[in-house]
Amino acid sequence: MWELRSVAFTRAILAEFLATLLFVFFGLGSALNWPASPPNVLQISFAFGLAIGTLVQAVGHVSGAHINPAVTVACLVGSRVSFLRAIFYMVAQILGAVTGAAVLHQITPAHIRGSLSPSLGPDVQNNTTSGQAVAMEIFLTFQLVLCIFASTDDHRSDNLGSPALSIGFSVVLGHLIGIYYTGCSMNPARSFAPAVILGEFDNHWVFWLGPMVGAVVASLLYNYAFFPHRKTLSERLAIFKGYEPEEDWEEREVRRRQSMELHSPQTLPRGVMEKV
Repeated sequence: MWELRSVAFTRAILAEFLATLLFVFFGLGSALNWPASPPNVLQISFAFGLAIGTLVQAVGHVSGAHINPAVTVACLVGSRVSFLRAIFYMVAQILGAVTGAAVLHQITPAHIRGSLSPSLGPDVQNNTTSGQAVAMEIFLTFQLVLCIFASTDDHRSDNLGSPALSIGFSVVLGHLIGIYYTGCSMNPARSFAPAVILGEFDNHWVFWLGPMVGAVVASLLYNYAFFPHRKTLSERLAIFKGYEPEEDWEEREVRRRQSMELHSPQTLPRGVMEKV
């Protein structure tokens, strides 16, 4: 329970709340159907992508910039956060999203408010069925979470470039195709917020099931198959329960590597090598 007494933990929760509020505000704001200038797919895609890229850059060092319950669940599955932190993050994200949608709703003219969300149900998107919508949301969220893990992995030795830019473009990519199928969610909080404000929950389960499944599959593949971190089961369980800060496991991994290098035959003194 050390996290509840940590100032950094409180700051992280506040950062997730504020970042999700701003993401929903700007993202949904770009999709409002103004009669004089209706939004297009490119505009909406880049608005969501730029919003994520900006916010990752702004609060990534504070909370990790999840801004998405599906991403938080993926980090929990990948032993990146504790269960307690994941719960607090998701609550903060949902509250932030609802607050952002509510603010946008209040400052938007009444005749425009009905288009607060591009889609609250897959049946209004080119007759897409629920099954097709879930499948699309799985693929959309899968590529996003895979990009997040790959672009923020401290264990990589190659040049990562800008994680914020990579993640932002991943969101743009998802919207460029996903808007035609489901309106593109990839984020349960982003879909839940306008549903609450407008009171419309038709086929809303699609926007929870699809992103959650896609995120979990991406986390399992990256963290346990593609690029697994050397944590024992007891270490992963301790992180899940929040017994120690996650940084402790990284320090232990560094010490393990140093120990392996120290005892490696290639690093033995020359005289010892000649005797061997």
